[in-house]
Amino acid sequence: MNGTIDYELAGKERAVQRAAAKGPDKESIELFSDLILSYYRQYGRDLPWRRTADPYSILVSEIMLQQTQVERVAPKYTLFIDQFKTIDCLASAPLSSVLSAWSGLGYNRRAVNLQKTAIILRDEYNSLVPEDPAILERLPGIGKATASAICAYAFNMPVVYIETNIRRICIHYFFQDRDNIHDAELLPIIRDTLYHDNPREWYSALMDYGTHLKKRNDNPNKRSRHYTRQAPFAGSDREIRGSALRLLLEREEINKSALIGALAGTGNRERGRIERVLADLEKEGFVREDAGLYSIKE
Repeated sequence: MNGTIDYELAGKERAVQRAAAKGPDKESIELFSDLILSYYRQYGRDLPWRRTADPYSILVSEIMLQQTQVERVAPKYTLFIDQFKTIDCLASAPLSSVLSAWSGLGYNRRAVNLQKTAIILRDEYNSLVPEDPAILERLPGIGKATASAICAYAFNMPVVYIETNIRRICIHYFFQDRDNIHDAELLPIIRDTLYHDNPREWYSALMDYGTHLKKRNDNPNKRSRHYTRQAPFAGSDREIRGSALRLLLEREEINKSALIGALAGTGNRERGRIERVLADLEKEGFVREDAGLYSIKE
């Protein structure tokens, strides 16, 4: 939807705005909870990972959703799950296949970490996703917020966590005239508003309402102490990394001078910088170099 809502929901928003201006109390929290769930039950998005509670599928979706918009993730998620249907399938797949399936999502390190996680789950957890956020957040590339999200969506667990949409909503309503807001100030509100009857639905509702707010308001997250502006992609090391992996996936094996020449030609980049990026890719387990030939590491 384009950011507009019906008259009744607009009235609920105004009521929350007035009540929450005084700070979080019983009245404002009840009004807030009613608004979030009412919005979701009327305008909630039909997303492929919401049609399942399979822990592996939820794991894949949450890794993909790190720093990538829902619209880009949805088609890739479906294709990825079709290709790697289980933890064992992903764990045993060639890295080139995983990176190829991931292509277009960016931040390719997530794909490598996802496969590393699948290998650990296969070898140490009987190919099961643990129902424990403390265990999950120690797995490659997951962290506290993603671990908590997996537990909320896969196991309907009443966890308390912060991510960008949740932060946006809390600041918009409960910190209307404040700047430099620390996440520690938001956690009690997130805890007190949590819908314990159905955490899965509650967090889905927060995601959708946060996306709705983003379309309508100047970003409240700019008033967070933790806000950082993402660096431009064009001309960045990330762009070089993505181009290098794309070339290697297309050609399988390229000699060093040809690879550097192709990468330099895409943006007039200096040789030393490209060599540093290639060295980083090798160190991180993406590629291998043997006698001057580069290929995806298998």
